[in-house]
Amino acid sequence: MKLGLFLAALVGLAAATAIVGFIGVDGVFAALSGMGWRGLAFLCLYTAIPFFLLGTAWFVIDEGAPLRHWAALIWARVIRDSGSELLPFSHIGGFVMGARAAILQGVAPATAFSTTVVDVTTEIIAQLGFTGLGLGMLIAALGLHSSHNALIGAVSAGLLVSAGGAGLFLVLQRRGGGLIEALTARFIPAAAARAGELSRAVRALYQNPARICAGVVIHLGAWIASGVGAWIALKLAGAQISLASVLAIESLVTAVRSAAFVAPMGIGVQEAAYALIGPLFGLGAELAVALSLLKRARDLAIGVPALLAWQGVEGLRLISRKPALATGEAE
Repeated sequence: MKLGLFLAALVGLAAATAIVGFIGVDGVFAALSGMGWRGLAFLCLYTAIPFFLLGTAWFVIDEGAPLRHWAALIWARVIRDSGSELLPFSHIGGFVMGARAAILQGVAPATAFSTTVVDVTTEIIAQLGFTGLGLGMLIAALGLHSSHNALIGAVSAGLLVSAGGAGLFLVLQRRGGGLIEALTARFIPAAAARAGELSRAVRALYQNPARICAGVVIHLGAWIASGVGAWIALKLAGAQISLASVLAIESLVTAVRSAAFVAPMGIGVQEAAYALIGPLFGLGAELAVALSLLKRARDLAIGVPALLAWQGVEGLRLISRKPALATGEAE
């Protein structure tokens, strides 16, 4: 499994390199230089807004959550995304890391994992709406009778399949407790004995549809806020492109990345999506790929310190437990 992920990452890296070479190394890096440190610094600071919204969306789905869990879940969301973006794991690995980070901040294990399951669901639903927005803009930009009908059809089909999958996932959560227990045993063996408790906690969260809807709306706001950040970064680089066009690009690139979830960190997939979709909305391929590379630099600048801090907390916790274990053994 690890060898497969390593090979997939190498293939993705080779693909990304080939894309940059095909477009033109000089052009891509000239565009990247145009964004410069100012663009990177802006994206790093601006990312606080989407993370605040993502943590809030996670927080609101649990009616009984104390206010102190709000900040804990925002931090846990940073860890979840950093793990998914920077480590060669599946997205489920990132989900587990985020839940673990929440637990270290005082959230009960059953609450951390059950709210993670529901939060992921609300995010998927919100992403469907965001992709639908991009599809509508794509049709408006290209028309229904154009040479890009195949692209429109592929996006439409992908949206329908994703919607069906999200609906099935939602039904299984509410009625298929066995699935949750099986997934818990597979990915969180230590919690397998409490899988039934997790399943009941998930079903209880769905008893408050208003909070579920609030989570979806806030997640959609986070997707849009992320697109606004990309637009401002492009404007800082001198790009003449509308906010609507950037939102369309971001929504479609996100959809492509989600469809290719097996690609570790989306390497190659993200760059190809930007290079193909950007020009359809008037964004040059060089600048589009430069934006992708700038986002990866941002992920490194934020994710590496966050993951190191999280590991530091884990290490301190293990060190503090050793004397207690030694004392217990002596007794």
